Amino acid sequence: MIMHVVALDDWLAIPERAYAPASLSAEGFVHCSPDEATTLAVVDAYYRDVPGPLMALLIDETKLLAPVRLEPAGSAPPPGVAPGTLFPHVYGPIDRTAVEGMVEIQRDGTGRAVGFTPWA
Repeated sequence: MIMHVVALDDWLAIPERAYAPASLSAEGFVHCSPDEATTLAVVDAYYRDVPGPLMALLIDETKLLAPVRLEPAGSAPPPGVAPGTLFPHVYGPIDRTAVEGMVEIQRDGTGRAVGFTPWA
């Protein structure tokens, strides 16, 4: 499983289509994380000010139609992530059938990610 962070409203916006965040058109791929700890570090670095519920999609990369490549961070990895960590990049939209589930990212009062809770 790989993980992708998304605002709940964005995930629910067009449920009949594959999910294609802005990074897909801007950078050519969808950013994902290889594990829970890296996902929390990504939220701390890039999503602290995003309002509303944040989710982590649990994606079975073997079910994606688009290719997945493990690649280094564009610059330095976020604080808390070891240098040399490879990030899964999905070179196409996320097929909703590849999403095995999702968890809500719990944040403290400063927006720092502190864990996950199941989402029904």
